Amino acid sequence: MRTLVSIIASVCTFGLVSIVPYPYHGTLQHDEQPKDFYGHLCKAAITLTFTKVQYDPAYVQIPFPNGDVPQNKGVCADVVIRAYRKLGIDLQKEVHNDISKNFMKYPRKWGLSKPDKNIDHRRVLNLMTFFERKGTVKPITDNAQDYIPGDIVSWELQNGKYTHIGIVVNVRSLDSKRYMIVHNIGAGQIMEDCLFRFKIIGHYRYEQK
Repeated sequence: MRTLVSIIASVCTFGLVSIVPYPYHGTLQHDEQPKDFYGHLCKAAITLTFTKVQYDPAYVQIPFPNGDVPQNKGVCADVVIRAYRKLGIDLQKEVHNDISKNFMKYPRKWGLSKPDKNIDHRRVLNLMTFFERKGTVKPITDNAQDYIPGDIVSWELQNGKYTHIGIVVNVRSLDSKRYMIVHNIGAGQIMEDCLFRFKIIGHYRYEQK
């Protein structure tokens, strides 16, 4: 039986609160094997759930390009970054290059005066801006059928105080009404039926051209 969401940690530097997820019970209904880019993205995202990851928002200096924090650590943005990287797309490089050329078009809430390749791509608001600029912006609705495998979804938590991001994958919920989400909201890289648990503030689709 589902338990209540409980807060287990306070603010982190990425603008997210760590939350204990609802446990998922039942037999997963998986769609067909990957046939296109988004099918492979879903497979990459699901594969991430096989690795135990500790939620850790610490600032880390990482290589560039293809830099990553230790594989056993990460935040919600790292799920998106790692899934795309498995398909040969380096969002660290793509986001950094775009911010470097269009710095004033990205959020300024962190007080930075120039791009930072160690952290820019790991911030939800920056990823949202990048997907708005380089991907496809899809409608935000309360209809589960509008959210399909391979979509990127972002949410706000605590009335907009924090942000979160995850990937819609091709595994259906127990009642078959929704697709599941691969994300990290405090309990590691997991797959959950949580599409409408929080207020959706972004809905995207991105395939590098």
